[in-house]
Amino acid sequence: MAFINENYLKLPGSYLFAEIARRVTSFKNENPNADIIRLGIGDVTQPLPAACIQAMHTAVDELARQETFRGYGPEQGYDFLIEKIIETNYTKRGITIGKDEIFVSDGSKSDCGNIQEIFGTNNIVAITDPVYPVYLDTNIMAGRTGILTENGTFENVTYMPCTAENNFTPELPKSRVDMIYLCCPNNPTGTTLSREALTEWVNYARENESIILFDAAYAAYITEEDVPRSIYEIEGSKEVAIEFRSFSKTAGFTGTRCGYTVIPKTVTGRAQDGSKHDFNKLWNRRHTTKFNGTAYIIQRGAEAVYSTEGQAQIKETINYYMENAKIIREGLQAAGIQAFGGVNAPYIWLKTPNNMPSWDFFDKLLHEVNIVGTPGAGFGPSGEGYFRLTSFGNTENTKRAIERIKTKLKF
Repeated sequence: MAFINENYLKLPGSYLFAEIARRVTSFKNENPNADIIRLGIGDVTQPLPAACIQAMHTAVDELARQETFRGYGPEQGYDFLIEKIIETNYTKRGITIGKDEIFVSDGSKSDCGNIQEIFGTNNIVAITDPVYPVYLDTNIMAGRTGILTENGTFENVTYMPCTAENNFTPELPKSRVDMIYLCCPNNPTGTTLSREALTEWVNYARENESIILFDAAYAAYITEEDVPRSIYEIEGSKEVAIEFRSFSKTAGFTGTRCGYTVIPKTVTGRAQDGSKHDFNKLWNRRHTTKFNGTAYIIQRGAEAVYSTEGQAQIKETINYYMENAKIIREGLQAAGIQAFGGVNAPYIWLKTPNNMPSWDFFDKLLHEVNIVGTPGAGFGPSGEGYFRLTSFGNTENTKRAIERIKTKLKF
């Protein structure tokens, strides 16, 4: 008989968004005429930029002709896309990144989950709490954590609480850690780290030979000047940081799938014998062994994001979603609900009224006003008593949802 990976048995229940889908489906089956507005899962609703569509049509036509047909591409990504990424997101910000330090993929979720494979299982992991579930769950699956305790935390994991009391800014760990997951702008809280705060983290990592796993999937939504768009804007970060980026929320590629990870060759770890090895080489080996490369058609679409037309079009879409965020944030505040985020990110993090448990608030929203959000408890123990709404719906539904909350939700 084949044996299972028993680390999977440590995972609590179903994946957060699967449980949300289950509850919504059950409610819909019982109430088939309910007009449900979904502000839960952070999926986009606006079409792909026209520049991307045109580029992908052109790429399809290329594959229809013998002289321009392409088969397997480079697993790390085509140079035409990598060069545009470097020019727009790094060189223009005074950051030097080599072409062989960028790895194109099918999205940052995959990379954030898979990156732990190149780290030893004896590393101590630090995560912000609340946190995007993929960071923690994939380390549980790998056997890097202990069991789930009665207070909802896992053994051998350093939790960094982020609540209204500390302005959702994680404090440096009191004991040494090896792998530090930071998301800025943060999912789920919609808040950010200032340049000063991020500098403290880089300094900590350098002093402790730790690695920062920096999820910058929502960098394009940043509006405030003091918030870095990339961790590599911080001096010394290229020694200790791996950065994840995505086209999903920036250009609507949630369905077409494209993202990339940046690993400078100066980011190193140690083997058991004390010798140093660069993570770039390890990830390249993993990437080329387990991934066949993002489709040529998709990469041509992603390249078009960086055209003059593409930049203008994604800016228009981002402004659309951020206007939705403003509607949600201000509407909640008008209803007497404390709300955070929505300034540098497409997420609004609200305090549940009367300290209501977050799953109870989920059911209340769904049953009383037919709105779907995401319970804060699903993001970690410190998420209890909070709730996440996204601004990725269309504006009409966003306005309708807030009006329902203001006029029909009873506390």
